[in-house]
Amino acid sequence: MIRIGILGAAKIAPKAVIAPASARTDCEVIAMAARDADRARAYADEHGIPHVPDSYEDLLARDDIDLIYNALPPHRHADLTIAALEAGKAVLCEKPFAMNAVEAAQMVEASTRTGKPLIEAFHYRFHPAFQRVFDIVRSGQLGVVHRIEAAFDVTIPYRPGELRHTLTVGGGALMDLGCYPLHAVRTLIGAEPTVVSATAQCEHPGVDLKTVAEVTFPGGETASIHTSMAPDTPFNAWIRVVGSDGHLEITNPIHPHRGHSIATTIKGNTETFTVDGEATYDHQLAHVMDVMAGRTAPLTGGKDAVGNMTAIDAIYRAAGLNPRGF
Repeated sequence: MIRIGILGAAKIAPKAVIAPASARTDCEVIAMAARDADRARAYADEHGIPHVPDSYEDLLARDDIDLIYNALPPHRHADLTIAALEAGKAVLCEKPFAMNAVEAAQMVEASTRTGKPLIEAFHYRFHPAFQRVFDIVRSGQLGVVHRIEAAFDVTIPYRPGELRHTLTVGGGALMDLGCYPLHAVRTLIGAEPTVVSATAQCEHPGVDLKTVAEVTFPGGETASIHTSMAPDTPFNAWIRVVGSDGHLEITNPIHPHRGHSIATTIKGNTETFTVDGEATYDHQLAHVMDVMAGRTAPLTGGKDAVGNMTAIDAIYRAAGLNPRGF
């Protein structure tokens, strides 16, 4: 039985870990900690979590926890993830992986040094729908890939204290939303990009409401990334791949269990289909369990996580902004 501890009374944790764990017999959530003791107790009571240590550090020190889910904002990913790894715990860390590539490399080094798994929670990556897209693109069915375009837009309203609008904790559209299409493009190409150009629209200093970037890859492939959390922005998520023998588009690769479609045109033959699967978070936790059991290698984390943060840093710099934490 894998025993899970959660860092943070986060809105995402019930969907990402608590509900998926409750549906399994090989893991259970037994503890959580938050900055505010009253909030932590209320959260634990609401979700049936039996133990509420007094601090994050007390949670990490427990000897009855095998896996930490770090659901805190990015500014607490590096220090607490490294502490968890050094305490002998595996870690599932929310995206974006860190504040910047320097922190990401330190986290990966700690995972390597301790021998404990560290997985980035890009839940979309573990769903069969994206895996089908990956298989089609990487199999060569589309021929030589020339270009990929990807977007993730959704309104995140501003209010004082809203984490996604707070620079010091790692806010910004690219950090919170754009990390997904960037990760998808890198994953499908299987290489690291060079940023050609980027623009960012900010309402508050340093916090991008909208970011657009153009990148190239060593094989000559080009790609564009678009993300926005600006007011009145409708939900919009898709990936388009153009190759020498055809093209592909997936709508809603982020939450395919809520409805998606994949359309391919290959050598003149067009097909539109969906791929069965559970919620992305169920597939994610299943992958974590497989990694911890030694049945598979992590699909995220490691060099992949450092690569994504390196690209995020480069996009911010190209847009005239500082990477987070600098």
